[in-house]
Amino acid sequence: PRRLWAKMAAGSGPGARELFAEGLLQFLRPAVRQLDRHVHSVRESQVELREHIDSLATGEPKPGGVTPVPLSVRVQGAHPNPSPELCRINEDQKVALDLDPYVKKLLNARRRVVLVNNILQNAQERLRRLNHSVAKETVRRRAMLEAGGYQGK
Repeated sequence: PRRLWAKMAAGSGPGARELFAEGLLQFLRPAVRQLDRHVHSVRESQVELREHIDSLATGEPKPGGVTPVPLSVRVQGAHPNPSPELCRINEDQKVALDLDPYVKKLLNARRRVVLVNNILQNAQERLRRLNHSVAKETVRRRAMLEAGGYQGK
């Protein structure tokens, strides 16, 4: 990096601009890649969370074969098709707890997770397009320099 800045300071012609563009690209590339990895891991965890929430609501086993242990709660209005296991536990329950507020919170949390997932997908797509544009511009400028067809002004 120090050589890069020294070369840039030595001249202000087209070579210095190319050097600066290349340095900027090298500086930003690791951050964009790290952000992309983080976005990918967040998206994977959101999918897992969504599957877990669905399995709790329906009583169907999660992918991987583990049947979730449902809460002994009243599930009235929580899910259009509550699992038979949840219904049985609800009927066996001596003191019925009203967990409608918790179910609403869970559904609200799921809605927010989906919203954040959409925002992250949009940001990732914008970053992908930006990275593509920068790479394309770098290739174009390199070709111009190698061809000797660039006349600095």
